[in-house]
Amino acid sequence: MTQETEILRQWIAEARNIVFFGGAGVSTASGIPDFRSAHQGIYNTPGGRSYEEMLSHEYFVTHPDEFWDFYRRVMLYPDAKPNAAHLALAELERRGKCKAVVTQNIDGLHQAAGSEKVLELHGSVHRNTCMRCGRQFDLAWVLSQEGTPHCPCGGLVRPDVVLYEESLRDDEVLEAAVRAVRGCDLLIVGGTSLVVHPAAGLVGYLRAGVPLVLINRDETPYDSLAALVIRENIAEVLDEAVRLCLGQA
Repeated sequence: MTQETEILRQWIAEARNIVFFGGAGVSTASGIPDFRSAHQGIYNTPGGRSYEEMLSHEYFVTHPDEFWDFYRRVMLYPDAKPNAAHLALAELERRGKCKAVVTQNIDGLHQAAGSEKVLELHGSVHRNTCMRCGRQFDLAWVLSQEGTPHCPCGGLVRPDVVLYEESLRDDEVLEAAVRAVRGCDLLIVGGTSLVVHPAAGLVGYLRAGVPLVLINRDETPYDSLAALVIRENIAEVLDEAVRLCLGQA
């Protein structure tokens, strides 16, 4: 165990109200690419339109067939399983320590691991809505459809995720995330570059004196404000720290 992981273990053991805020890096060990990675993320894939354009609100409205084809190919990972980071956070919730998981991810892996108090800032691929009647459809239904999915009423179905050019779709989720951060006694941020707003701004709601832990491979704009910065694999760090904290090593 590194010195940083030992400090994290101690803080987890002492904390009673942990909030975890995570991004794409949390799910890379589950085989889901970090789309913003400078080295291997899909945003680096050459050819044609940019990924930002293909996953934008305007492109969905004007080219729904192309949007859905692209969305299915690059955003949906139905066979992905929770990794050690997801499982560690779920265990902390079961032990009454983790009061909320705030995530920028849309893959639903925190819930699959057993976490119940999950705040999805950018929506979820598991929820899809008819734009005409509001009927809801799950991921399995979307995957069973050919081409652009349409509701039995004839309406176009869209994924309940935040597309480029859109603001956060659920103000209540963001407000709940702010309350969670304000009330915590330990904030662990992992797998995110903290550059996408308003999500990144959540760190600013942390009360003075409450430790901020950053677990990320690369630097973030908030490193200087953190009480602890760990440049290691987040799944390995959380797994080790939580197992030792709970006496499961």
